[in-house]
Amino acid sequence: MISLPASTTALVLIDLQKGIMSYQLEPHASDAILSRSKLLAQRFRAAGAPVVLVNVAFAADFADAVKTPVDRSLAPPTDSRPANWSELCDDLAEPSDLRVTKRQWGAFYGTELDLQLRRRGVRTIVLGGVATNMGVESTARAAHEHGYGVVVAEDVTSSLSKDMHDFAFEKIFPMLGRVTTSDAVELTN
Repeated sequence: MISLPASTTALVLIDLQKGIMSYQLEPHASDAILSRSKLLAQRFRAAGAPVVLVNVAFAADFADAVKTPVDRSLAPPTDSRPANWSELCDDLAEPSDLRVTKRQWGAFYGTELDLQLRRRGVRTIVLGGVATNMGVESTARAAHEHGYGVVVAEDVTSSLSKDMHDFAFEKIFPMLGRVTTSDAVELTN
């Protein structure tokens, strides 16, 4: 069990949106991730701790997307994304939640995430979402660099392959913070 003060802890959920959650995810299926994420978010809200829902979105022509040379691009052609690709999954958001839209893997760069967390006195973030080794790992690295305590809930994250997911949890996340499950996160007053 990891006990965290509700007054200085926030839940940050990455890319639980219709387009990304439609991918084949491993080792946890999208419906399992979403169900556990909703329960965890309810616990944070009940404790008075912030819930931050992050999505990724781009202009129709991808003019605001990162354009560095890569060997393998993940950006789909602009005409292949459904209209609701960037919308959060149904029944996830509550009016009290903070919303952050990013235009790259990580949720800190180019967004107001750090500002919103600091103004609320947050010192620790609990992370979940998709993809483990992309958006979640990028956000965990940036949170660590910004001086936040990082807790990553394994059972509310997933990736495009089990190997990608496992590598992040076995090799990367333990060096950036603490690894646990959603049930093992306890919020205290």
